[in-house]
Amino acid sequence: MTAPPDLGTAESDARLIERSLQEPEAFAALFDRYAAMLYRYVSRRLGPEPAEDVVGETFLVAFSRRHRYDLAYTDARPWLFGIATKLVSRHHRGEAARYRALRRSPVEPHVQSPADDVAALVTAGASRPALAAALAALPRRDRDVLLLVAWGDLSYAEAAQALGVPVGTVRSRLHRARRKVRAALGGTDPMSEEA
Repeated sequence: MTAPPDLGTAESDARLIERSLQEPEAFAALFDRYAAMLYRYVSRRLGPEPAEDVVGETFLVAFSRRHRYDLAYTDARPWLFGIATKLVSRHHRGEAARYRALRRSPVEPHVQSPADDVAALVTAGASRPALAAALAALPRRDRDVLLLVAWGDLSYAEAAQALGVPVGTVRSRLHRARRKVRAALGGTDPMSEEA
């Protein structure tokens, strides 16, 4: 799981949001911290074309709702991922179509060495169509939880905060999604069972 950026002596996300109420330009620091992370998550779900628009819209929504942010949460990542996930759900049909297209598309290798290249091609080539089909078949709420944890790198608690549901709901949705994806992959666990 990716930790929030090391802020060192930098202001917390909550403090930046609070300060942005009087100084709107302070909100730009959140964009600088999290835009790339959100882009990776959204582009994996929808593709690179709509990802820039969704990330931009995520920050517009966040900016317009910053006065309602609960300042008790110093890390704004779950809040931003929650907004992005809701926006992705508007593109649900497009997301499902993307997974169907991925099921039929060739593997795009992104590896460092020739040995890694061969291993990645064999592994990805064998599981990609089945994984894409399994993701397309998942109910949106289960897919949201699975991808927030797997691709968004959020903890169960952060995913719960992002979606506005209890942690137990995240656990049950994630368990159900993993079970369905595992079955579609012939019993292979797509991600570890760590919390």
